[in-house]
Amino acid sequence: MNDSINVLGTKLLPCSTDPLTGFFRDGCCNTSEEDLGSHTVCVLATEEFLLSQKRSGNDLMTPRPEYQFPGVRPGERWCLCASRWLEAYRNGVPPKVFLESTHKRALEIIPLELLERFGVETEIS
Repeated sequence: MNDSINVLGTKLLPCSTDPLTGFFRDGCCNTSEEDLGSHTVCVLATEEFLLSQKRSGNDLMTPRPEYQFPGVRPGERWCLCASRWLEAYRNGVPPKVFLESTHKRALEIIPLELLERFGVETEIS
């Protein structure tokens, strides 16, 4: 696994444990070479974003138990593929980003300045 460092250069904070997210289903947007989709961007899902993703072939709303995937609902946090976040941005529906919970590998695809424009504070519960 790559270093668990966020896009701000500090320790990667958890994204969500309910629903349990992340490539490794560890609640964090951790990644590795096996994570070909780069599930590194911790987002706050909105209905508009989820519907846009479904239309583009990335159905995040329908549960897929065989993949330990509960389905994402509006208002939930999720580790999204960096390329899918960029696609949502280009389609005018980028979800908010929790920078402290977004893995530094996302920067290979998305410029930090762009993530910061949509960044929100991570609330630690």
